[in-house]
Amino acid sequence: MTMSAKVQWAGDDRFKATTGSGFDVMVDRDLKEGPRPMELLLASLGSCSSVDVMAILRKSRQDVTACVVEIDAERADTVPAVFTAIHLKFVVTGRKLKEAHVKRAVQLSAEQYCSVSLMLEKGGVKMSHSYEIVELDV
Repeated sequence: MTMSAKVQWAGDDRFKATTGSGFDVMVDRDLKEGPRPMELLLASLGSCSSVDVMAILRKSRQDVTACVVEIDAERADTVPAVFTAIHLKFVVTGRKLKEAHVKRAVQLSAEQYCSVSLMLEKGGVKMSHSYEIVELDV
C-alpha cells in the first residue's frame, strides 16, 4: 500500500498540505493559520489510537458515549527537537463499562494496531498509555 501527500509553500512559515485523499490542512509554524507540524503528529497519533480503541470497544459491545485521548509529549532540548516521550491518557465515558475491556482496547492499540504509535516507538520515543473510566448513571 502506498500513500502520498503534497506540501506547498504558502508564504512566510505557512504551508498547505494536501493529502493523497484530497484533504487540505494549513500548517503554520507561527500558529496564525494552522497548527505546527509536531502538533499535527500528536493529533495523528491520538486519532489513530482512538480509532483502534473505539473499534475494539464497539466489538466488545461496550456502551461508550464519549472517548477522549489526552496527549502529553516531551521534546528534546536540542535541534532536532524530536519527541522523546509521549503519554496517551484515554478518558472513556459510558454505561456499565467493563474495565477489562477498556484496558484491553488501549493495550491492543498500543502494542499491535496503531501504526503511528508503533512507528514512533520504533524510532526511539518512550510511549506510555493509561485510561480512566467515567461511569454514567443508568
